[in-house]
Amino acid sequence: MNRRYFIKSAMTLGGVAALFKMPLVPVLAQKASTGVKKSALPFQKIVRTDEEWKRQLTPEQYRVTRQKGTEAPYSSPLNKTYAKGIYECVCCSLPLFSSKAKYDSETGWPSFWTPIAKHSVREEPDTSAGETRTEVVCNRCDSHLGHVFDDGPEPTGLRYCMNGVALKFVRAARRA
Repeated sequence: MNRRYFIKSAMTLGGVAALFKMPLVPVLAQKASTGVKKSALPFQKIVRTDEEWKRQLTPEQYRVTRQKGTEAPYSSPLNKTYAKGIYECVCCSLPLFSSKAKYDSETGWPSFWTPIAKHSVREEPDTSAGETRTEVVCNRCDSHLGHVFDDGPEPTGLRYCMNGVALKFVRAARRA
């Protein structure tokens, strides 16, 4: 498929959808709400100013988590980390993913088939890249973590494709 044909087709589809007011949101985005009310969260929300976040985070962490950026594929050491432990939000230390749910998706980003708890992350529609995807956000501090796709392994069929720079790995303590 050549580029002109793709762009022309996309514009035509968008025009038809606008004309008939058809939603172009996929099933994942329609089901994006976790159904958990903010008041029912088992933790308190963290709100900071941009200046406070800039003081706490590296420039790359700030760009990805606060400005919804994406790190380069295969750039995170967490992509190939398979030790037992927990992956926490780099901004607020909320436990998000377990090493038990991690797998190699061969996409270049750390991938998981489920979060530790549904209330730990929030899913929102994201149309920023000219397509509709489902963004994954830390539910405590609203940090952009990555996106979730429906092409993952069983038992969920989901692929939580996370930016490694948005996570920190806490190795499980060894038992004596």
